Amino acid sequence: MHAELELGLERRIGKRSAAVIEKHLGITTVGGLLNYFPRRYLSRGELTPISEVPLDEEVTLIARVISNSTRAMRARRGSLTDVVISDDAGTAGSGRAGGGLPGTLKVSFFNGFRAKAELQPGRRAMFSGKVTRYGGSLGLTNPDFLLLDEDPDTPGLDPEKLAAMPIPVYPATAKLTSWSIQKVISTLLDTLELEALGDPLPAEIAAREKFLPVADAYRLIHTPQTPADWQRARDRFRYQEALVLQSALARRRAQLAAEEATARRPAPDGLLPAFDRQLPFTLTAGQAAVGKTLSEELAQDSPMNRLLQGEVGSGKTIVALRAMLQVVDAGGQAALLAPTEVLAAQHYESIRRTLGPLSRDGMLGGFGPDAVQVTLLTGSMPTAARKQAMLDAASGTAGIVIGTHALLSETVSFYDLGLIVVDEQHRFGVEQRDALRAKASKPPHLLVMTATPIPRTVAMTVFGDLETSVLDELPAGRAPISTHVVGLAEHPAWAGRIWSRSREEIDAGHQVYVVCPKIGEDDDGDFTPGEAEPSAADLEGENGARELASVTGVVEHLRDEPALAGVPVAPLHGRQDPALKSETMASFTANRTKLLVSTTVIEVGVDVHNATLMVILDADRFGISQLHQLRGRVGRGGLPGTCLLVTTLEPGHPSRRRLDAVAATTDGFELSQEDLKLRREGDILGASQSGGRSTLKLLRVLEHEDVIARARQDAQRIVAADPTLAGQPLLAAAIDEYLNPEKEAFLERG
Repeated sequence: MHAELELGLERRIGKRSAAVIEKHLGITTVGGLLNYFPRRYLSRGELTPISEVPLDEEVTLIARVISNSTRAMRARRGSLTDVVISDDAGTAGSGRAGGGLPGTLKVSFFNGFRAKAELQPGRRAMFSGKVTRYGGSLGLTNPDFLLLDEDPDTPGLDPEKLAAMPIPVYPATAKLTSWSIQKVISTLLDTLELEALGDPLPAEIAAREKFLPVADAYRLIHTPQTPADWQRARDRFRYQEALVLQSALARRRAQLAAEEATARRPAPDGLLPAFDRQLPFTLTAGQAAVGKTLSEELAQDSPMNRLLQGEVGSGKTIVALRAMLQVVDAGGQAALLAPTEVLAAQHYESIRRTLGPLSRDGMLGGFGPDAVQVTLLTGSMPTAARKQAMLDAASGTAGIVIGTHALLSETVSFYDLGLIVVDEQHRFGVEQRDALRAKASKPPHLLVMTATPIPRTVAMTVFGDLETSVLDELPAGRAPISTHVVGLAEHPAWAGRIWSRSREEIDAGHQVYVVCPKIGEDDDGDFTPGEAEPSAADLEGENGARELASVTGVVEHLRDEPALAGVPVAPLHGRQDPALKSETMASFTANRTKLLVSTTVIEVGVDVHNATLMVILDADRFGISQLHQLRGRVGRGGLPGTCLLVTTLEPGHPSRRRLDAVAATTDGFELSQEDLKLRREGDILGASQSGGRSTLKLLRVLEHEDVIARARQDAQRIVAADPTLAGQPLLAAAIDEYLNPEKEAFLERG
């Protein structure tokens, strides 16, 4: 990257402005600010449709003032100025606003003397603030605003040209408005010699795509004169972003291919053939095909790096176990990394049960020389048991080691670690996976598993250095699951019916899960999408906070619930003593406990065939993938499953869209697409993979599949000819600039 872009901002925009930008945007270099692109563009001559204003987001919009009134506040000193703004649409579908009329929005200012004076009816202004909800209506509280009737920055400009000029809208914060950011970037552009900047795009690609020169693109994306200006600039930078990402992945794939691993070839008379002979069922066609692929890649002397994704209950564990047995047959060890102790213990019991006589119990003699020792290692094990497990891993006595984060400890070592299986990979950070890989003498083979299906475009972008296998069919015996949204806001009487319905399942000999978003009454809960910031009415004491269901509170309630009289109820959550957790799960598995009240610790891996009903309380507090995972705990034993998504939110609330989506289909791949639409990419390149502001600037993985695919082909061709990118220094520098070390490390391991 050109040295100019690496300069500190204070050299170009002054110390004071640089400090403000660093504080609110976290940007410290010229390149960082230059590449802080507008998220959209507004036209002065058009008003923003009020119906499209998103809840709980910082927005910038243009609207016309239709009324302005001031009153004294009831619960605190001072005045409240209410300004009703309009998009002049008058459409019936947009009547969500606080103004009480279609196409209007109420804007509230506390002690808003400037707003009272300037926002007079008829004036057109740009508003920037966070959209909140009160009483079913959307509104803004204390937003910044800029009058558009006069523009001090463009004196003497032709009115028609001024009206046609797009207004860039930047991702803003509560303390730094979009127009403030625009002014700073305009200052930066005036001080830079843009023509001297190098172009990361290879010349032949820029010519083929007819892209703008990089200097022109920077000017037009930040200061467009017409809509066509920013559209051409955006297309150029979007492709550049895709090429940088795909080149990083292609370079990583080339590095992996050059590494030398220990080949783990099948043994004709080993554990794996014996295991296959004793299997009481036939592998699905998908399981057999993926198993063949894994077997061939494990037999190579370059490390396998494969992502295995499949529906909840599609049989990924059996596929992984067969791969682990091949490695053990070849003299190596396999480690299975699980995100929770509950899941690690479930895997331990399930794998030993599935192996049967092929599993050695660790005692001298065991089941003979042809058995494999399976060892569990977790942080809460008694000291003696933990030391023995560590000794078995280090000496090679244990062929398969199953554990949680405890496997990552510096004190844990392996005799010959040949395969790492990461279950539910999104639960682990970069450093954690690195720590386990470092325990192998040679690069180990890697199998990453997820039960959350990933859209093809996300797989291309985030897991582009991993080969991907998909299990898209369920084994025989899996029963269908019916899912229903239980809306208590419109049907309060259904609250009691939930527990009588639970009793019906229990009386039929089955069991019930009840899932809560938090453990105790004092917790905030795990997940809070769509929750609004306090509005004007909140601050005036007119709103009450919603009380969420907790494990402790629900258990207490159900023990007094007449419909469940005599039913054994037990709690399960992450803060319990591990021995108690194991005892509770064993009791539920053995059908002694009939109703289990739990947090999401049962989200993955828990396999109780007799459980047929799942009740998820305050289901709107969970994401689509979580809800899909949770309901996969029922219907596992050939008995039809039912999942009730209970919510107190009003119909039409944005967070209920997730519930409706989950109730509408059990197709995980379809849900993954809907999930991405609802929460956008979020930080899909970061270790968290959560929603929120995306690391991606202009690229949207659902919308731009063609761009990603084209850039992927270019990147593969470039890296095939030049694996280190020595001949493409500007592209290599762009990768370093765009992907900080943590994000690139995340790309390396998916």
